[in-house]
Amino acid sequence: MSEEVAVGAGRPGQMVVAPALDELDRQIVEALTQDGRLSMRALADQVHISRANAYARVERLTATGVITGFTTTVDPLKLGLATSAYVTLSLRQSSWRALREQLQTIPEIKHMALVGGDFDAILLVRAADNEGLRRVVLEKLQAIPEVLGTRTALIFEDLGTL
Repeated sequence: MSEEVAVGAGRPGQMVVAPALDELDRQIVEALTQDGRLSMRALADQVHISRANAYARVERLTATGVITGFTTTVDPLKLGLATSAYVTLSLRQSSWRALREQLQTIPEIKHMALVGGDFDAILLVRAADNEGLRRVVLEKLQAIPEVLGTRTALIFEDLGTL
């Protein structure tokens, strides 16, 4: 399967090209999304293909960047991160690239996205307690010159990935 599909713009002046995926590729990705520790044998059995075919398809999905890695999902409370919040940022225009590098140095930020709407970026912040969250928002984020303003929404209960 060597066909490719243009899916949209990436960085300025760059077009993102993704490999064309068939239904079996999608089943493999879904199975690995549900359990990234599946053995090739279990994966092959689950999607009804040979182990050799499973190996080849996973290798191709990884080589083409469809699968970008395998991670561990943890319970933040059991990890000692009792306070979580979504923090939205209003930014100076065209400062995202420089800001992104600064945000990556803050360990409490677990996810970040550039968005459209009433604010420019949204962050998932996990801290040990309210004091840790306060320190991230008031001392780290608001000290960055590109950040014009922040709004914080506390997460009362994390329902996880749906």
